[in-house]
Amino acid sequence: MGATDQMLARYAAEIEERQAFIDGLVQAAGDGDLSPETAELVTEARKRMDTVQTMMAPLIESRRISDDSASRVAEIAKFMAGRAKPADVEYRSAGEYAIDMWKGALGDEEANDRMRRWNVEHRVAAHETTAQITGLLPAPIIGPVVNFIDAARPLVGALGARQLPGTGFSRPKVTQHTAVATQSAEKAELTSQYMTITKLTVTPQTIGGYVNVSRQAADWSQPSVMQIVIDDLAAQYAIATEGTAVLAFYGTAVAGGTIDSTPTGDEVAATFWAAAASCYTATKGQGSVIAVASPDVLGILGPLFQPVNPTNQQGEGFRASGFGQGVAGSISGVPVIVTSGFGTTKRLMLMSTAAGEVYEDRIGSLSVVEPSVLGVQVAYAGYFAPLTVENTGIVKVTVT
Repeated sequence: MGATDQMLARYAAEIEERQAFIDGLVQAAGDGDLSPETAELVTEARKRMDTVQTMMAPLIESRRISDDSASRVAEIAKFMAGRAKPADVEYRSAGEYAIDMWKGALGDEEANDRMRRWNVEHRVAAHETTAQITGLLPAPIIGPVVNFIDAARPLVGALGARQLPGTGFSRPKVTQHTAVATQSAEKAELTSQYMTITKLTVTPQTIGGYVNVSRQAADWSQPSVMQIVIDDLAAQYAIATEGTAVLAFYGTAVAGGTIDSTPTGDEVAATFWAAAASCYTATKGQGSVIAVASPDVLGILGPLFQPVNPTNQQGEGFRASGFGQGVAGSISGVPVIVTSGFGTTKRLMLMSTAAGEVYEDRIGSLSVVEPSVLGVQVAYAGYFAPLTVENTGIVKVTVT
């Protein structure tokens, strides 16, 4: 910074200081008049400002002449170079920029133009992005809650849940029948055998669960979390009861045939026929025969029975596009029910619907308000009891 620029900067700073001093005196006086002493201070400060401004005038004029000369040289150079755009503004010192600020405040358009161009060339743009306006960005919730759960009860549905009559009850069962045979000779005594009737004891289980939901969550959630929680508890209850029935029947089943990892369609059909025969022997044809399989068993059975229904196929076929819990297809007329109730891999059983029964008394949802913690406790439960009527009517097929 040159000596002229330094002196102009010092004079400009002094004028600002004197004006700040006067402003402070006026502010201290408040709504009243200035005291004689204060007025005298203001007069002295103003006089000094006039003196400084007078001393600045020749310096400013000399700087103006210098700037004009530089501008003319720049214009001549621009003209000589054939360039149409204005020359870039370069301030050689902070004093030059201060002089342009002073002249611009007095209405000098050239000074204002130079400062505008310099500011454009040297500005640092502030970019407004979403990071700076997080308070204005809403968080939309689109569609229903994604909840991957299958609450179907295919085996319970196939058997039909019966109303549970009470805490514990029994089912009468004939374990020995009367006998009839050919008379050995005229007047010979006929055969005689009494009937034995025993009872099967049914002990229901209580199956359920609960969740404690805050009142704030219930009031502010969209969609309402209360209904979502109740629906999920109901679905979990369905899954638990299906698994209870499936594992109970599988645990009492008798051993049957075996299906390896690469069977033929005829081998599978033969295994199904043998198991169906055992079911008939046990229940004397009462009920109907069904197959109950874990989902991964369809990976073995499905490819063997394509959904094209040729005349030489042992079943109507399976469709992978419609895969899910429930009846997936049939083999030799036996519907194959897929269920997730096994909980483990590669399980298959065939059973007569007369060989097993299920009883249920569904309580459903219950809720109670907890005022002390401002919450709502929600529960879902029911009484459930699977009953194996005839274990030989349930045949376990080993899948390797």
